Amino acid sequence: MTKIDFDNTQLPSPSYIVDERLLKRNLEVLDSVQQRTGASILLTLKGFSMWSTFPLVREYLKGVTSSSLFEARLGFEKMGKEVHAYQPAYSDHEIDEMLSYVDHIVFNSFNQLKKFKDKVKNVKGKNIEIGLLVNPQYSETETALYDPCYAHSRLGITLANFKPEELDGVDGIHFHSLFEQNSDILEHTIKVVEDKFGEYIHKMKWLNLGGGHHITRPDYDIEKLIRIINQLKETYNVEVYLEPGEAIALNTGYLTATVLDIVTNGIEIAILDTSAECHMPDVLAMPYRPQIIGAGLPGENAYTYRLGGITCLADDIIGDYSFEKPLQAGDKLVFLDMPHYTMIKNQMFNGLNLPSIVTFNKEDGFKVVSQFKYEDYTNRLF
Repeated sequence: MTKIDFDNTQLPSPSYIVDERLLKRNLEVLDSVQQRTGASILLTLKGFSMWSTFPLVREYLKGVTSSSLFEARLGFEKMGKEVHAYQPAYSDHEIDEMLSYVDHIVFNSFNQLKKFKDKVKNVKGKNIEIGLLVNPQYSETETALYDPCYAHSRLGITLANFKPEELDGVDGIHFHSLFEQNSDILEHTIKVVEDKFGEYIHKMKWLNLGGGHHITRPDYDIEKLIRIINQLKETYNVEVYLEPGEAIALNTGYLTATVLDIVTNGIEIAILDTSAECHMPDVLAMPYRPQIIGAGLPGENAYTYRLGGITCLADDIIGDYSFEKPLQAGDKLVFLDMPHYTMIKNQMFNGLNLPSIVTFNKEDGFKVVSQFKYEDYTNRLF
């Protein structure tokens, strides 16, 4: 994605753009894994919940996995296929509605299993399968924000706290310790999971390998993933689930923005109509430096600028970039790989409006799916 093959100059600015051609390409890759292994791949809504694309997604994937009541309802109403749920804990006032939407529910502790198991099993008209999240206490994720297995994590049951005598009614085991990683890290993790929990997996109907699998990245070793899944199925006679979110939307779209002004304070600073804090928060949280079409590293091209957001937050800085020509007010910039964990995590600090949401395909061209208004801001506050 070093260039775009369409004219985005007439779109609202800023805008998230999802190219459905690229989304379909990712879905085809994921479906090839399903076809070759019999595994079920679910869309993790915490990574990508753009439900206007669900008619395309449901052609390929088996359903969704949710981390809250609202995500479960969204998956139930907009995807219409399997709905899986996991939360660190479920609230008494939400559990009944949650159970009306889900097909699988995963508990984070034996306390929660004991509290809600009978309620799950007594839901009329459906058979909801129960799982437990285990914590293998092993991870090669370097960013603590995305590492469920860091020391003293609240997520998942460690071996020391595992209670085999309380597994009655449990259908599956779930683990999650990957983040934007290749199948070699999964291979390392599986070994630890098997060493600690293998005897219990033999008693299960399914095993869920969680998310963080960067399956659609160009250098991802899909053949190794397929071998791992098939070996697990043969060893334990279980169904296998995977829950990628980012891999579904990886490299499928953009955030377009406009230069509003250039100021100088020891360096040249371009102020944009977007914001790292509001519209691409992982730039500050991880942190990371997003790529921009036509831009290079500082000093790589003739003109270097620091790109700043439009909020009053002093460190609302996207990064330093160089360009072949001087930037001017009105210039359009296109940030790459923006659909995942942007629309989901964005917010309206300073009362800043959210970017419009746009889809593109060759048949229909651009479609502005959503534009936000003052009421979207006020209705959150009252």
